Amino acid sequence: MVSDAEELLAGDPIEVAVENARRKAQAVEAEASVLGVDTVVVLDGAIYGKPADAADARATLERLSGRVHEVVSGVAVVEAGETRTASATTRVSFRPLDAATLDWYLATGEWRERAGGYAIQGRGAALVAGIEGDYLNVVGLPVAALLELLPGILHASR
Repeated sequence: MVSDAEELLAGDPIEVAVENARRKAQAVEAEASVLGVDTVVVLDGAIYGKPADAADARATLERLSGRVHEVVSGVAVVEAGETRTASATTRVSFRPLDAATLDWYLATGEWRERAGGYAIQGRGAALVAGIEGDYLNVVGLPVAALLELLPGILHASR
């Protein structure tokens, strides 16, 4: 389910991601457990969410080119009226990106609805030189952080 929660766009990146995840989870009315996740890209203290359009995606990718940025995710679980949160941070190194590479990637459309304007699990992998930390966090769901909040989930399907 997609929540219509209003998201923060500025502030401490970890606090922003965790608060947005909490807002998303608490905005969904459900009888079962609810999971909320928010992911932002951070470079030099500035937060980059989902680009508004291709020009915004290009500008973001140009800033990330040849640099190391952080991907920060907040996770919130609401169960029986109680909310628990966690966060994860992964460092991502980008290759230097020339105009032809940017044109190719933007033409894929993969940048849409992606924090920082790229998807590491898709063609965006070609933009990345390396990562330090949880790959799944960069994909958009930090499983290790989720398991901290829901350790019993591994045995729930038995």
